[in-house]
Amino acid sequence: MYLSRSKFKTKSGKIYSSVILRHSYREGKKTKKKTIANLSKCSKEEILAIELALKHKHDLTNIGSFSKSVKLKEGLSFGACWTILETAKKLNITSALGNSHESKLALWQIISRVLDQGSRLSSVRLGETHALSSILNLEKGFTEDNLYKNLKWLAKNQPEIETKLFKKRNKKSTNIFLYDVTSSYLEGTENALADWGYNRDGKKGKKQIVIGLLCDENGIPLSTQVFKGNTNDTSTFASQIIKVKNRFNCKKVIFVGDRGMIKSGQIENLETHGFNYITAITKKQIETLLKKDIIQYKLFDEKVNEVEEQGIRYILRRNPIRASEMSQTRNAKKESIERLVEDRNLYLQNHPRAKINVAKTLVTNKIKRLNIFSWLSVKAVDKKLILTIDKKKLEEASMLDGCYVIKTDIQKKDLESKNIHNRYKDLAFVESAFRTCKTNLEVRPIYVRSEQSTYGHVFVVMMSYMIMKELDKCWENLYLTVEEGLKSLSTLCLTEVFVNENQSFQCVPNPRVQNKKMLDALDFKLPKFLQKNNVKVVTKVSRRKSAQNN
Repeated sequence: MYLSRSKFKTKSGKIYSSVILRHSYREGKKTKKKTIANLSKCSKEEILAIELALKHKHDLTNIGSFSKSVKLKEGLSFGACWTILETAKKLNITSALGNSHESKLALWQIISRVLDQGSRLSSVRLGETHALSSILNLEKGFTEDNLYKNLKWLAKNQPEIETKLFKKRNKKSTNIFLYDVTSSYLEGTENALADWGYNRDGKKGKKQIVIGLLCDENGIPLSTQVFKGNTNDTSTFASQIIKVKNRFNCKKVIFVGDRGMIKSGQIENLETHGFNYITAITKKQIETLLKKDIIQYKLFDEKVNEVEEQGIRYILRRNPIRASEMSQTRNAKKESIERLVEDRNLYLQNHPRAKINVAKTLVTNKIKRLNIFSWLSVKAVDKKLILTIDKKKLEEASMLDGCYVIKTDIQKKDLESKNIHNRYKDLAFVESAFRTCKTNLEVRPIYVRSEQSTYGHVFVVMMSYMIMKELDKCWENLYLTVEEGLKSLSTLCLTEVFVNENQSFQCVPNPRVQNKKMLDALDFKLPKFLQKNNVKVVTKVSRRKSAQNN
């Protein structure tokens, strides 16, 4: 039994090759051949293994001697890249993106964002150390320019991709949507969406963009949208209503947003479309309800209470932990003023020519800056500063410590008070997503300029977050972070086996204990072999130098 290899050329000039497993035998004086199987569609590794076994069929122990001619070489990093790809498949991200070359580039942008953040250039450099060509089965290489163009492709196809993700992930009708916005500062000034606005990053003197994130009730991102840096929160809300109604085709919808997001104008818009809302009200609005005796202070308790007025339900609660924190903060502010007064009085005592009014103004300005002027004031008596506390005003200021009121138009038969309270608290999922996207996935600073590239960049970060959230959920009992897990998996490299100078294949070694635990938690099984792909991923500089040398 042996392998027969042949090549033939068609009229069109295309060359085909075949590998046939044959058996040779004699009938009288004639030698005959019998075809056992056509192995043409088998992988190189499988054909090589069959050939090796046939060569030593009379004594399989001699295969050990074959190892003298076999050379092993450490291959590219495989574990982390492959794990992220399999997670993307599990979340239907790969099927939503498609199977085109641009889809594969987008998938690599997501994988590289999870692995190691940075610019498109750093993403290409990362591709030089990971087996992405083989894992993604790339047909041609790319440079950073291709990735920048790919961001525009992502932006153009974002609505279609988000709709596919929504339909595939939501087997049953999703009717609760969490929505919030954040800002992301820019290092440069040339971004098309850059503008001055309320900077949540605390970066003074930096232009920014505004990012909206729409999630389901479990905090899984459904859609993201980028706005100009001077866009206020409420202006971003109308587009989310249209998106949910027209693109996602949802009928019965409940929007959950904070007190700065869902106001009277947004409530009217929701009512027009037949949607409901869950939001909160401000401290002044709570005080107004107390004055009108619609709600009573005694209803604020650790247990959730409810009051209904003209079809509007108010869910009341007092958080004792938050109340204690606010009291401690107030005392800390008062103590800082007391220290300043003590310091100024000592200075006035030691410097006869110092002016009392200057010291008083200094203390007064700090009281206003700390926002405690309603109950704390300072006066000058005989060149000495004295603090005065209005106990009645202080009691009024601290009366609502830890108290909050949630407002909704959902009927009692549809959702009980406790569930409404919990749904509003689910907004913490969106806040957590923003923190992860900013710190771990580096949505900021932005390295792109055009609108389309900015949309694509933020969309990549959103899908990367989906993968990180899934990994975090699966690894929560292993007591390690996603970053630690991926760092460990990155050490799992391919082993390249060279049978001779012209023949080689890539095999996947058995993972060590920690990596196996992580893969088991994800219910992933490593392949034994990986098809070799010689497509090169290089930076523009590397490609240019290579061309010059050739």
